[in-house]
Amino acid sequence: MELTPIDAKKLALDFFLEDWEIPEDDRDFFIPLDSRSVEDRWYVVEIGVEGLPDKWIIQVYDETKDCDPCFTFVSPIEATESETGLSEMPESIAEILRSERENVIVSR
Repeated sequence: MELTPIDAKKLALDFFLEDWEIPEDDRDFFIPLDSRSVEDRWYVVEIGVEGLPDKWIIQVYDETKDCDPCFTFVSPIEATESETGLSEMPESIAEILRSERENVIVSR
């Protein structure tokens, strides 16, 4: 069975939530933003937090349906502003975003 963009989004989201050990109650905050095929060999899937500009980019391989464990975090928020938008988030999500934002080169 060939992988579809919808399948790739689900695989990437499930992988991401398990990898970060997101509690069941907090999982609905994460959403797949985009899924695009690359050379009919893999998909690039973007996962975000609703209402925030941050995202993770995960590769899902078409043939094996595996996710690359070395995914990328992208954010327009500088490390010095790592608390931006986190006051309304559950602590588990705020902690992940804070950590990621403090360790990323800002993308604009």
